[in-house]
Amino acid sequence: MIRKLTRSLALALALPLALSATLTSTAAHAQAYPAKPVRMIVPFPPGGGTDILARLVAQKLAEANHWTVVPDNRGGAGGTIGIAEAARAAPTGYDIVMGQKDNMVVAPWLYKNLSYNPVKDLTAVAHVAYTPVVIVTQANSKFKTLNDVVTAARAAPDTVTYGSPGNGTTIHLAGEIFNGAAQIKMRHVPYKGSNAAMMDVLAGNVDLMVSSVPSALAQIKAGKLRPLAVTSAKRSTSLPDTPTVAELGYKGFDVSTWYGIFVPAKTPKDVIATLNTEVNKLLATPEMKAAIIAQGAEPQAMTPEQFETLLKADYEKWKGIVQASGATIE
Repeated sequence: MIRKLTRSLALALALPLALSATLTSTAAHAQAYPAKPVRMIVPFPPGGGTDILARLVAQKLAEANHWTVVPDNRGGAGGTIGIAEAARAAPTGYDIVMGQKDNMVVAPWLYKNLSYNPVKDLTAVAHVAYTPVVIVTQANSKFKTLNDVVTAARAAPDTVTYGSPGNGTTIHLAGEIFNGAAQIKMRHVPYKGSNAAMMDVLAGNVDLMVSSVPSALAQIKAGKLRPLAVTSAKRSTSLPDTPTVAELGYKGFDVSTWYGIFVPAKTPKDVIATLNTEVNKLLATPEMKAAIIAQGAEPQAMTPEQFETLLKADYEKWKGIVQASGATIE
C-alpha cells in the first residue's frame, strides 16, 4: 500500500514538472525565431523602389538583431510572380515578401488568371512606408511643365509616351488615371521593372516615366531627370519644390503607393508579432526614418491589424478604379 502511494505521489509530482518542461520548451522555440536565415522575396528586379526599401529593411533588421535576412529578387509580371511565390511558401516565417499596392490590391483586378488572393493567401505583418508617384522627364526634354505634356498630348494623341515598371502596377494606372483626368491620350510603354524604364527615359527613348519617388530620386538629384509633378494629395518631403497634380488644376487627384511585409496565410501569430515589433522598432529610430526619407518614401508604422485593414480597404477601392479604367491583362 505504501509503495502504491509512493508511486502515485511520484507521478503526481512528475506531471507538473513535465508540463512545465513542455511549456518552457514551447516558449524557448517561440523566442528562438528566427533560428535560421529569413528569405525576403522582392517581387521586382534590383534597382527599383521596392528593392531599395526591401534591402534597407533587411540590412537594418540584421544589424539590430543579428538576424540573417536575405533579399531574393523574383521580378516579373508587375510583381505578381514574387507575390505568388510567397503565397505558396510554407507558413513558417522564413519566407517573407516586401509587397506593395501594385501587386497586392491592383493586380488581382487586372490579371484574369492570378494564382493568389492577397486577402486570403497572405497575411499583413508590418507596414513600412508610403510614397507618392512622380512624373519625370529627361533633363533636356522639351517638356518643362506638366502643362507642356498635356498640350502636346492633346495636339497629337498617342504620340507622347510614358514608361512604367510594368503593366498593372499602381504607377502604370497613375498614368492612365491622369490620361482620364486631363482628357488626353498618352501611350503607355511597360518595362520589366523601374530600372529598365529609367534607362530609356534617360536615353530619350520614351518621353516620360511615371515612377515611385524612391526609384527616380537619385537621378533627379543628379540633375538627369526633371520632376514635373507628384501624384499624391500633398507634396513629397523629398521633392518639396515639385507641385502635386492637384495643384496644377486636377483637383482631388491622389495616387500613392505603400510598401509592407507580408507572410503566407496561417503563419504563427507569435512570428507575425515578432516581425512587426522589430520592424516598428526600426521605423521609430531617427536613423531609419532619415534613411527612408532619403530614398523618397515616408515611413509609417502600423500594427498587423491596422495594416490588414488598409489592405482590405484598398483591395475594394481599387476594384472600382481598375474596372473604370477598363484595363485587363491576360
